Amino acid sequence: MTISYRPWQEGDEVAARERFGEPDTPQSALDRPLLGPDAPDPWRRCLVALDGDRVVAAGAVSEARLHPTRLWLYVEVAPTHRRQGIATQLVRRLRQEAAPSAVTALRSRYTTENPAAAAFARALGMQPIQRTRIARIEAGGLPEPMFGPAGPVLEDLATGSVELTKLVAAYYDRVHASWDPAEMTLGRAQDLLLAPQTGAHGAVVLRDRAGGLGGSVLAFAISYPAATEEDDAAPRRDTELLLGYDTELAPARARAAVRQLLAMVTARYPVLLEVDDAMAPVSDVVDALLGEELAQVVTESTLVALDEGA
Repeated sequence: MTISYRPWQEGDEVAARERFGEPDTPQSALDRPLLGPDAPDPWRRCLVALDGDRVVAAGAVSEARLHPTRLWLYVEVAPTHRRQGIATQLVRRLRQEAAPSAVTALRSRYTTENPAAAAFARALGMQPIQRTRIARIEAGGLPEPMFGPAGPVLEDLATGSVELTKLVAAYYDRVHASWDPAEMTLGRAQDLLLAPQTGAHGAVVLRDRAGGLGGSVLAFAISYPAATEEDDAAPRRDTELLLGYDTELAPARARAAVRQLLAMVTARYPVLLEVDDAMAPVSDVVDALLGEELAQVVTESTLVALDEGA
């Protein structure tokens, strides 16, 4: 077997899909689109491995505007050519490519369903930096909180509102600060999380008192329905939820706010909630719901990094 390497070319997407088959983990489905032609903005380099004239593997590194301290890395090898050193060679060659930012640190991720990817990350010297779970929260399992006239209130908030955009941007930066620093501007928060093209359907906030009385937001939830409302025949699928909280709150109060808001939004329908361990109040609430059998983990991922000088 003689393996050669070259940059990604037009038509490789068809050959790769035929050789790799369908994505075998949820993260593969999300990350495979990183494979593609070289690009300047955001900068990306992609190489393919050939056995003769057949594409048998591909790998890419890419800058990320939100997380500028590391390059994203994704490598995939056809089942017939795994455990032959091809992925390692792809990574070695990709690390020789010079990003405009001069960043050489890498980040990647794998799911617990993919032990081979975990072993490969360890062999590269990559270290875990975060655990991420997607949990399914059952409908109607949490008792809805009773709010008094002077207590917290639930309010709808437009996804295009400046108040919500500021909340989301500040929250995103804060929960990533210690392990994968982010640069979430208001414009990026709108473009990536809140604009209509993201699928953002609606938002609700839990305030300590009515907004008209100067109430502050304790927690927020943004929904991304998977099935369109126009298609009545489409099967209802779980709503995807971005759930956050005021990071200045004491942990106990943040947990209470998260649980109260989650009880309201899951009163009728189940939701899918992605949560990093760095989002401690949300993670704590999910752990409690798992213990109460009101939630289940759909998939679990580990984010890993190979930092400068490694």
